[in-house]
Amino acid sequence: MRKLENNEYLEVFIEESKEHIQSLNDQLLVLEKEPTNLNTIGEIFRSAHTLKGMAATMGFQDIADLTHKMENVLDAVRNEKIVVNSTMIDVIFQAVDQLEGMVFDIAEGGNGSSDVQQLVKQLQQIENNEAPDREVQIIEESEQTTSDNVHFSKLDEFEMAVLQQSAEKDFKNFEVYVKLNDNCLLKAARVYMIFEVLEQVGEVIKSEPAVQELEEENFDLDFHVLLITKHDANDIEQRVRKVSEIDKVTVREFSFQTQSEPPKAKDEPKTSKPQEKESEKNNTQKAVTSKTIRVNIDRLDGLMNLFEELVIDRGQLEQIATNLKNPDLSETVERMTRVTGDLQNIILNMRMVPVEQVFNRFPRMVRQLSKDLGKRINLEIIGAETELDRTVIDEIGDPLVHLIRNSLDHGIETPEKRKAKGKQEEGHLTLKAYHSGNHVFIEIADDGAGINREKVLEKAIANQVITSEEAETLTDQQVHQLIMSSGFSTADKISDISGRGVGLDVVRNTIESLGGTLTIESEEGKGSLFSIQLPLTLSIISVLLVEVEEEKYAIPLSSIIETAIIHKNDILNAHNKEVIDFRGKVVPLVSLKNVFEIPAGETEEEHYSVVIIRKGGEKMAGLIVNKFIGQHEIVLKSLGGDYLGDVFAISGATILGDGQVA
Repeated sequence: MRKLENNEYLEVFIEESKEHIQSLNDQLLVLEKEPTNLNTIGEIFRSAHTLKGMAATMGFQDIADLTHKMENVLDAVRNEKIVVNSTMIDVIFQAVDQLEGMVFDIAEGGNGSSDVQQLVKQLQQIENNEAPDREVQIIEESEQTTSDNVHFSKLDEFEMAVLQQSAEKDFKNFEVYVKLNDNCLLKAARVYMIFEVLEQVGEVIKSEPAVQELEEENFDLDFHVLLITKHDANDIEQRVRKVSEIDKVTVREFSFQTQSEPPKAKDEPKTSKPQEKESEKNNTQKAVTSKTIRVNIDRLDGLMNLFEELVIDRGQLEQIATNLKNPDLSETVERMTRVTGDLQNIILNMRMVPVEQVFNRFPRMVRQLSKDLGKRINLEIIGAETELDRTVIDEIGDPLVHLIRNSLDHGIETPEKRKAKGKQEEGHLTLKAYHSGNHVFIEIADDGAGINREKVLEKAIANQVITSEEAETLTDQQVHQLIMSSGFSTADKISDISGRGVGLDVVRNTIESLGGTLTIESEEGKGSLFSIQLPLTLSIISVLLVEVEEEKYAIPLSSIIETAIIHKNDILNAHNKEVIDFRGKVVPLVSLKNVFEIPAGETEEEHYSVVIIRKGGEKMAGLIVNKFIGQHEIVLKSLGGDYLGDVFAISGATILGDGQVA
């Protein structure tokens, strides 16, 4: 019999299970608000029933047992033998969390086994109309890995090769264990900050639980990270301990001898003909699935990489056709340009996925956090169907979690405070996504306390982010941007500034690394609005090519406001800096020649070519270049930290049509 890992239906089972678990989460939230809605109960029952059948067919008995007991409870509700209450919803949510953990374990190569007896007992008590036991231990700590004391026991060949090569090149392989404080509220944000620290000193190879699990907070308080570095263990430990809300950090050398084969399941999974599973689906579902296929994201990435090479070759052909001035060649290249343009749109659309994939986890998170904080909060999601590139979707989840938690914890007040201020006791949180041009905007708005200007300034001065003199001249918009400075993320008492700013510098850095921007609007006493602007895609972008002393540079069109040619007499001086008057606004000038230390020519020009760009919200700057070349579509290639990690203002490189690198 073939091993479970090679079962041809396993990938389909995992994907469909995730869909059913998401459906269970969504419908349970609806049921909590509408406990007598029979349609919702029916939807939950069908998802549990399908999941049970799939699990039994694949041989995952613990999943089948738990879903069977959930099914019994839901059937009792449907037949009006028991009524829906908050306790029942909580226990079923715990069961869904348990199911999700088992499915993720299967996806990572495990056997999906877990101790579900306590939850089965509770569900049985609910079915018997009895009060369930309050103490529930869903997953024992010792069962969170396939082995009691061995971590990273499932490294693949690539990971093993990397570790071996690093050891040969005098790098050190460390296993870093981190445990967060019991009262840590922003677990995902703390994990993000710890990873930022580790990536500054080395390269993270793997984590247990997996990164996605950590991002979605599907872990207790501790996790392990496999790190390659040249720093010593004590230095790494000291750096990690600088992140707040950490209870314990240990760094020990990772030995290849710790590797062991994962224990085999006692029973091989049962196999069944695919028709048995397909028979559970109705005709409508068959009609839909017949028009849809599941494609591994790695295949799409490979297709995108090949197309990027095609775009580079297309640019070179266009350059050759222009130089040779051959009509037949020019006509063929024009046709090729049109076809590749259509192909580009198709490939980019294939990579686009709705932000709903990220938004889906927030209703559940808001529900739980509302109960923990003793607040009443209504979450409204608008534009969940808005589409973004898969790469952006994968990265944007953690910043959104951080911003939403920040709004819930520190923005929206308790019912008592809201009532005293004349507000409705229930706070309102809006999560909105929409397209605008070549960008997607995601907004998080709350009707809470807003940002206290005086307290922000007081904290900024205390942290030496600004001086007292500068504080007097700042607008409200500029004050709001202060909470994203690094000085605030390291503060010991965030409550001094209404809690705003916990790690917001990390959030901003993540968004900017995606080519996006984060802006804040707030009115004290009325609420705050965090607006994220993101590019639709990260790989092929439209740019303006410019020349600086025979070197070519590409500036993203999304950052350009306008281009202009100015006379040297129009350049003014303010605070020892060159500026120009641009449509009534003072805009500082930046010479790319000086920024990149390019040897200057001997002749001084009378006129300057200037590109007016937007940076960090409403701020503008004028880039001085020698000449404009024109608008082009380029393939942006990141050169990594080893090459351009420390070079200011360069995010990557591209190959132009004439073979030059820009």
